[in-house]
Amino acid sequence: MQSLNPYQNTPGLTQLQAEVLWEYAKLAQNLKEVTHRTRQLGEEPDKMLVAKLRVLEKKMGLVLTLFKASVWGVINEQSDPSLQSQAYNDSNDTTVRH
Repeated sequence: MQSLNPYQNTPGLTQLQAEVLWEYAKLAQNLKEVTHRTRQLGEEPDKMLVAKLRVLEKKMGLVLTLFKASVWGVINEQSDPSLQSQAYNDSNDTTVRH
C-alpha cells in the first residue's frame, strides 16, 4: 500500500475530497487483507487447535471409561444381597427388586 495519497494533486478534487478518497482506499485494502486471511483460516485447519482437541478427545475417552466403570461398580454393589444392611427396615420401601 502506498504511503502517499495519490489523490492529493488531482484536479477537480478539494483537499478534503482527496483525503476522504485516500481513507476509503486504505479501508478497502484493509478489508481485502482481512477477507484473504479469513479465507485462509477457514480453509486450513489450525494445527495447534487440532493437536489440543486430540488431547481433549483422549481425556474424554478416559473419563467415559472411568464413568462406565463407576456405574458398573454401583450396579454390581446394589445387586449383592450380602452388602445390604441387616438393620435397614424395608417395610416402607417400594423399590422393585428382581
